[in-house]
Amino acid sequence: MGIGNWIVLALTHPNEFRSLVQFYVYHEQKRDITSMKEHETSGWDRESMRRCWAFLDKTSRSFSAVIKELDGDLARTICLFYLVLRGLDTVEDDMTIPDDIKQPILRAFHEHTVTPGWKYDGSGPNEKDRQLLVEYDVVVEEVNRLLPSYRDIIVDITLKMATGMADYAHKAATTGSIYLETIAEYDLYCHYVAGLVGEGLSRIFSASGKEVPWLKDQLELSNSMGLLLQKTNIIRDYREDVDDSRHFWPREIWGRKEYGFTELRDLHASGPGVRERALWAQSGMVVDALRHVVDALDYLRIVKNQSVFNFCAIPATMAIATLELCFMNPAMFDRNIKIRKAEAARLIMRSTNPREVAIIFCEYARTIHAKAVPTDPNYLRISIACGKIEQWREHNYPSFVELSTNNAGGSRTTLSPTDARTIIVHKEQSFDLALSRKRRAAELRAGLQPTKGPRDETPQIGPLETIMYMGAAAALIVAVASAIIWVILKAVGDAPQVVLTQT
Repeated sequence: MGIGNWIVLALTHPNEFRSLVQFYVYHEQKRDITSMKEHETSGWDRESMRRCWAFLDKTSRSFSAVIKELDGDLARTICLFYLVLRGLDTVEDDMTIPDDIKQPILRAFHEHTVTPGWKYDGSGPNEKDRQLLVEYDVVVEEVNRLLPSYRDIIVDITLKMATGMADYAHKAATTGSIYLETIAEYDLYCHYVAGLVGEGLSRIFSASGKEVPWLKDQLELSNSMGLLLQKTNIIRDYREDVDDSRHFWPREIWGRKEYGFTELRDLHASGPGVRERALWAQSGMVVDALRHVVDALDYLRIVKNQSVFNFCAIPATMAIATLELCFMNPAMFDRNIKIRKAEAARLIMRSTNPREVAIIFCEYARTIHAKAVPTDPNYLRISIACGKIEQWREHNYPSFVELSTNNAGGSRTTLSPTDARTIIVHKEQSFDLALSRKRRAAELRAGLQPTKGPRDETPQIGPLETIMYMGAAAALIVAVASAIIWVILKAVGDAPQVVLTQT
């Protein structure tokens, strides 16, 4: 942003200006891959890897920052994983490549990825990521430098993804069907292009040793993480995709009779009542995306490494923010819309732990529910989807349990005095204490050694209380000693004086 844009932002959106200033001033970069001490794991000392990092910046500004902050060789590995899949996706999306040429490239892309010197210059001149394929040989070179455990995962996921993409591309080219008909077909397509990415990432995390070995087996949760992000992009990119004759919205959602549409492009047409019915179709797509949120939150609770958590959580929170932006927003049918930079900065700074991420999801879910209208055929389903997010948060991180930190960096939990559940907890504690005392009295009467209940343990004394007790004891000792000295001096003062005279 130029200085002029900063001034305009400060005058028109002061809160956003403050958020961006806080982000640039206080957000600490976790890792500098260009640093000499990082060369061993980042590969920055090699020209081929520096070119790969440049391609990452060019093809994905949103993922680039979080990938670079991953620990150790994870950053380089996932950078290459992303570029391989981006190259594959570029071939699949390019409508200028005939099907008879596209099919063999897609189905052998996993082999091309480890074939030294392979590259492709047949993409259309307007394809935005064309240069990546033109210089794909640098990606091949770096993939072959990876540990075999990482390389095998990338090749396997590429094979699975390329097979699915090739099947869909061939169907569109030979049958003339340009639509996904059912939600099941939509889910399968999103699995091929994004769910497999989640599976591959989980396998890489486990192989790195930075996450638990069984994370790679969480296929359903990994798939849901990918589907949440992919479906959000498909919803947001409606106008861009329709203009390019790419139709990813399933007919089962937008083609319902009460909506009255026969073609997907009709959703952005003008006419009485068209925009309202288009928003209903859009809300159906949002409901479908929201059903993956709970699985995504479950996945984030498993992740332990902080850099891996940030890598997974930041795109997830931006996805729910994007869904909220698109929901009941007619501008989405006219142009590509994105969340504002200040909001993205706030999400990056807040997405640091599962509890805070759950709170973020609840905040956006409440806004989505507030924008829903009863005339929408999906109104009840929207309410249920948002309620499930609230339910997950309350089950795992109850809102009446408040966390606070002290000056020493420690944390303690307190119960909100304004929440009715606090009264219930206090009553349960009182009941447990009374029951424990009653049991202890009965044991004493029976001549048994009393057992300690859950609330009979010796209370733990904190450092501050210890200092206070020691100070009080010292003061008491000083007071007693002063009293004794005073008594002695008084006694000496009252004794008869002995006068010695010289004879």
